[in-house]
Amino acid sequence: MIDIGVNLTHPSLLNNLEQNMIDWQQAGVSNIIAIASNIEESEQLFELVKKFDGIHITLGCHPHHADSWNLDSANRITALHKASTKAVAIGETGLDFNRNYSTQDNQIIAFNEQIQLAKELKSPLYLHERDAEETLINILKSHFSSEVHGILHCFTANKNTLKRYLDLGLYIGITGWVCDERRGQDLQEAIKYIPQDKILIETDSPYLLPRTLRPRPKKNHPKFLPHIATQIANQLNLSDDELIQASRQNTEKLFNLSLNLE
Repeated sequence: MIDIGVNLTHPSLLNNLEQNMIDWQQAGVSNIIAIASNIEESEQLFELVKKFDGIHITLGCHPHHADSWNLDSANRITALHKASTKAVAIGETGLDFNRNYSTQDNQIIAFNEQIQLAKELKSPLYLHERDAEETLINILKSHFSSEVHGILHCFTANKNTLKRYLDLGLYIGITGWVCDERRGQDLQEAIKYIPQDKILIETDSPYLLPRTLRPRPKKNHPKFLPHIATQIANQLNLSDDELIQASRQNTEKLFNLSLNLE
């Protein structure tokens, strides 16, 4: 099983990393993709994966940190990407007009430049979007005449929004949000419309702790991916194994991985 969304630089995961790896591997999660949210985290993950197997990484700048994006940022990401066989995507990038921790103008600048970077490096985009659907889609369409090579990470919206992203050719990442009986109702309906060859599963740990976990832990963890997979499989009328196999195959195809997993 592959968790395609882990915020590994968070202290709750990075501290005592070796034990955390044992915990998620014992739960059946053999591989993870660790997400960078700024240039410093990109450099941190670049060094980290030299020491550990079973971890691949993204490199990029989250819209929350777009105010820190500068002329040198793209050069630093390019150098890291070319120097690491473990770097599999550009991101987490995109737009977040919900919290606006960075100005919308700076988010758009950083997003456009990372799209261009992904195209130059022939790397998929690892996308984030909150309350910015129209702007993000228009920007993607301005850069791609055909399908967008990438994933919409942590999708939480409704089936109408889902269709727009699928029409762009994007893969869709589903988290424990689907376990939320209050906020997750739109998502529970929407995932029924995700083709099996477009779905990927993720925890977004240590965030988005599944509300259906009992006893309730304090923070999310990759070891809870099987719980999320079961919830998704139930919604899709699939067995856990069918969903896990589909997600694995999609992950390997999108990120150009050959993990030789059973």
